Amino acid sequence: MDLHPGKPLEKSRIASLLGEARERTLGFVQPLSDDDLTRQHSPLMSPIVWDLCHIAHFEEVWLLENVETAGAGSEGLRGIYDPLKNPRSLRGQLALPTREEALAYMADVRDRVLASLRDLDPSNGGPLLAEGFAFRMVLQHEYQHNETILQTLQLKQGDPYPAPSHDTPRVRPAAGPTPGSMVRMPGGSIPLGTDDRSEAYDNERPRHLVDLPAFWIDVHPVTNGEYMAFIADGGYGNRDLWTDAGWAWRCEDGTGTPAYWLRDDGRWKVWSMGRIEDLDRSHPVCHVCYHEAEAYARWAGKRLPTESEWEAAASWNPDTRTKSRFPWGDAAATGARANVGVVRFGTDPIGSRPDNVSPIGCSGMIGDVWEWTASDFRPYPGFEPFPYPEYSEVFFGDEYKVLRGGSWASRGCVSRGTFRNWDYPIRRQIFSGFRCARDDA
Repeated sequence: MDLHPGKPLEKSRIASLLGEARERTLGFVQPLSDDDLTRQHSPLMSPIVWDLCHIAHFEEVWLLENVETAGAGSEGLRGIYDPLKNPRSLRGQLALPTREEALAYMADVRDRVLASLRDLDPSNGGPLLAEGFAFRMVLQHEYQHNETILQTLQLKQGDPYPAPSHDTPRVRPAAGPTPGSMVRMPGGSIPLGTDDRSEAYDNERPRHLVDLPAFWIDVHPVTNGEYMAFIADGGYGNRDLWTDAGWAWRCEDGTGTPAYWLRDDGRWKVWSMGRIEDLDRSHPVCHVCYHEAEAYARWAGKRLPTESEWEAAASWNPDTRTKSRFPWGDAAATGARANVGVVRFGTDPIGSRPDNVSPIGCSGMIGDVWEWTASDFRPYPGFEPFPYPEYSEVFFGDEYKVLRGGSWASRGCVSRGTFRNWDYPIRRQIFSGFRCARDDA
């Protein structure tokens, strides 16, 4: 569902969007037992009940407390649902509510938000309500926690998660560029980021020019089949392919495959939401960390793209000198255009969406897997925190690497070309893959 940035949101539209988001959230958790909902399945992730109450608390703070004071109070998250004061690894030790209590809290907040909405005067809400930003922010926050919940379900042991079946036929790509093919992006002064204040987060702003030398970038994200060749060639044991930090992680973790890969009678399998399935060579590799992506790129004689290169390749048309919201243009990211929005609880073969091609010919830059870039998460020139520094500013620095493009578990609007995700370079529970780049020879 698109949030139509730059357009005013009517009250009926706001209520409809909030209702649709909540229906999806509750649908994901409905099949879970009380124990699965309240137990911490991994120190990497929160107990799912914490995510549910955090969604409600965020909505309460930004659509009730801050909107009612026109943002003057600058109320922030607090208590056990403040993520900065309560790291994920410790959230299982908090005095968390039961399933019934969590659902009741979510319903109560929503009832109060809808009641407040009826009497709301958007012209008196200050910058929070300008162009409907507060509502779009809360919606995107819930969408993002849907993906976080799906990451937890992937980590969960025990009974398989009963992912709903879909009647949508699996699209097989037509003949086209083979894995590893590259296209050239001409250099020049290219606009990156956005000045949108209705949908975009503060770290996506402002729009600014970057002088990029010409470079080459993979047409497709790296596939399982390509990554198998890296493993077969001893990539995990070749010290020369890894940075010092990457090799230290490799030795400590002891891994020799992406997360959730298994070897059974000489055949590659993958753990997917509690089920063991055959690994399809034509799908993008998923659940690799930054260090693995970087080592593979070096093995292939390439490198990872910077986030500026990635965004330029995804959204800039060098012939018309225009920039679009998505590779195909400004139209919404639907399941027909890209593998987003949990169309089928997993990736699709590369090239499956013929519309999902950028002006220079890069395929699949939106959806399927988040793509690691070589860039640290840093502010753009002229950055201003809004509406609170804890969303972006406190994370700027060299601890985090930027990922772009969204995954199969992301909502379409969160997969826009300017959206910046970030995580530690050792993280593999996220739905992450990559594509490679190289300098122009």
